[in-house]
Amino acid sequence: MTPNVVEVRDLSRKFGTTQALDNISLTVEPGLVYGLVGANGQGKTTLIRHLMGLLSAETGSVRVFDMDPVRHPVNVLQRIGYLSEERELPSWMQIGELMRYTAAYHPNWQRRYADELVATFGLDTSKKIKDLSKGMRAQAGLIAAVAHKPDLLLLDEPSTGLDAIVRKDILNAIIRTVADDGRTALFSSHLLDEVELMSDYVLMIDAGKLVLQGRLDEIREQHHTLSVQFDSEIEALPGTAGVVSGERLGSTWKLVCSDHDRVAASLQSSGAQITGTRQASLQEIFVARVGRDRVPTETSA
Repeated sequence: MTPNVVEVRDLSRKFGTTQALDNISLTVEPGLVYGLVGANGQGKTTLIRHLMGLLSAETGSVRVFDMDPVRHPVNVLQRIGYLSEERELPSWMQIGELMRYTAAYHPNWQRRYADELVATFGLDTSKKIKDLSKGMRAQAGLIAAVAHKPDLLLLDEPSTGLDAIVRKDILNAIIRTVADDGRTALFSSHLLDEVELMSDYVLMIDAGKLVLQGRLDEIREQHHTLSVQFDSEIEALPGTAGVVSGERLGSTWKLVCSDHDRVAASLQSSGAQITGTRQASLQEIFVARVGRDRVPTETSA
């Protein structure tokens, strides 16, 4: 039986009085793309830093390749590819020097694959990192992260601030790295359309808590958006188990629910008219689960 790539159990972390992670437990299996979603400052980067061994667990445990990444940093990091939102690269190096420098740390460096990606992105290997555009810097950093064919690819907001063409190039490289070789990727993003496009599995974090996790297709199957009209205007929804959030739009309410049939039957029995129903998007599910400005329901599940 193939061991899990990552196992996190009851992980909590505070910075001063701020609870950055709150009793997080999750498992990352091999051969899948995991999307870690959440608003900025909600714990995504802190979790990734624990996986890399840059932070030690205050409570709970972190295992990567069945090792503690803090106690075995070399063994763990040799099998990880990483790209941060800041694209932390040595600015004085040329792209070609960056590739040679990175290859020295990874016995499995695939020079042909690196050269292929350099050509695909149209990068000039003689250019210094400091002279690159934001997009080119991200592309160079991604090549350094994936060319040794890591068993685990960690990407922290890889698409932030990039144009659509560069984002597509990066996403295609990630998909190829994982899908072609059966490797694993975990990437954090607030761009939910990209997460929905790429991910097999979604981890949703809010205020340091893992509020929802599961395979993307199953999460979407479990959540529906309903348009509902009542006979008279109401300020709050009647107590209905399964309603995650409700938003009033004039005389119509837009509901996101986790038990479509049960919610529909309950509302219809109270005289409400359901005027539309469809599967919810990941964006709608995210806003329903962690949104701050939605109209509250009397009963939420």
